Amino acid sequence: MNERSDYINMLESNAVDPTPLREAVLMSIGEDSRPLAAAEIMAAVRSRMSINKVTLYRILDLLVGKGLVKRLSAGDRAYRYGMAKTRHHQAHPHFVCSRCGVMECLEPGLFCIDIRKFQTNSKRIIKYVDVRFEGICESCIKAQK
Repeated sequence: MNERSDYINMLESNAVDPTPLREAVLMSIGEDSRPLAAAEIMAAVRSRMSINKVTLYRILDLLVGKGLVKRLSAGDRAYRYGMAKTRHHQAHPHFVCSRCGVMECLEPGLFCIDIRKFQTNSKRIIKYVDVRFEGICESCIKAQK
C-alpha cells in the first residue's frame, strides 16, 4: 500500500479525522516491510514533519483502538507496531531476534491455524492471535562469525 489517498480513506472509514500527523504515522507503519518500534516511527515521521513523543503515543493508541494498527510484543517490553489485517494486509506470524530485537514479518501461509475449529471445540471467544517465532536473525548470525 503506497497511495496517500489509501491511508486517508483508511482513517476516514474508521471514523478518524485524517490529520497530517495521523496520516504520516499510519503511512510510516504501512510503508515498512516489518513492524516498527515507536522510536523508528518517530524518526520516519520526523523526516517529514515535527512530532513529539506524547503525540506519537496518542496517535498509536488511537490507531490501535480503531483496529488500523496492531501492537505486537517483541518480548523485550518494547512494542512494535504493524498494520492490522485488512484486505491489503493478511494476518501473518512474526520472527523476533533475541539478540538485536528486530521483528520481521513471515509469510502468511507459513503457519496455519484453524481458529474456527478451536473456537467451536471450546468455550472461549478468541479476539486476538499473535504467532511469534523467536531466535537469532541472519544478520546477527553473520556478525557472530
